[in-house]
Amino acid sequence: MKVSPFYVSFVINLPSRYNIGEEKGAGNKMRMHWVYYFGRVLIHILLFPFARLRVRGRENAAGPGPYLVICNHLHIADPPIVGTSLKLKAVFMAKDEVFQGAWSRFWVKNYGAFPVRRGGVGREAIVTAEEWLKKGVCVVLFPEGSRSREGHMKPALPGVVFIASRLNVPILPIGIAGSDKLRNLKRAFWHHPLITVNIGKPFRLPGTAGKLTREGRYRQLDFMMRKVAALLPPEYRGVYGGEDAPH
Repeated sequence: MKVSPFYVSFVINLPSRYNIGEEKGAGNKMRMHWVYYFGRVLIHILLFPFARLRVRGRENAAGPGPYLVICNHLHIADPPIVGTSLKLKAVFMAKDEVFQGAWSRFWVKNYGAFPVRRGGVGREAIVTAEEWLKKGVCVVLFPEGSRSREGHMKPALPGVVFIASRLNVPILPIGIAGSDKLRNLKRAFWHHPLITVNIGKPFRLPGTAGKLTREGRYRQLDFMMRKVAALLPPEYRGVYGGEDAPH
């Protein structure tokens, strides 16, 4: 079974084919490639001239996990910003095009990116996520599938419900606001916008009796995304700011 394609990030230490570090223990005890640690420092250095970063709710992710982390998506910088905002290790699943050049492949892979073909996230990726969740690490994904050009939330892809149900771990919602201001770096340099990362409380999907129907799947999707929307200013909530659920 294939899941609809979306830009997703995994908080995992990758299997041998894309291994980015030597395993020294479970969860946050895993040793990553030096590029990973360098990248986490670099994102703060690169942000400094253009924006201010504020993280709220870190105490909600203070437990050992593992969690399925879901977040809205505004800018290409969101994955590293979210990753560095968590105390958990964060590596990213990215479209396979970014692995084609040797130079970009070195940095992207060793920072923690895991390639996914444009056709979608297949069973292999789901199984890989399950394996690393069992080791105590988390999975972070962006349910909307791609960046919102309008600057507010758009309908999420229903495949995320399948992933959440299959992984069966607590879900940690994150809302990021202000990263869309980085699209104009010249303006950002002079105005120094505030980027806020709000980490919510973990939750689980409500149970269902019997087989999950299409309507039930969209209800669960709406339930998940409204948890993210609740962490955002009203102007960022988009389709999840009203009472009607998007289909």
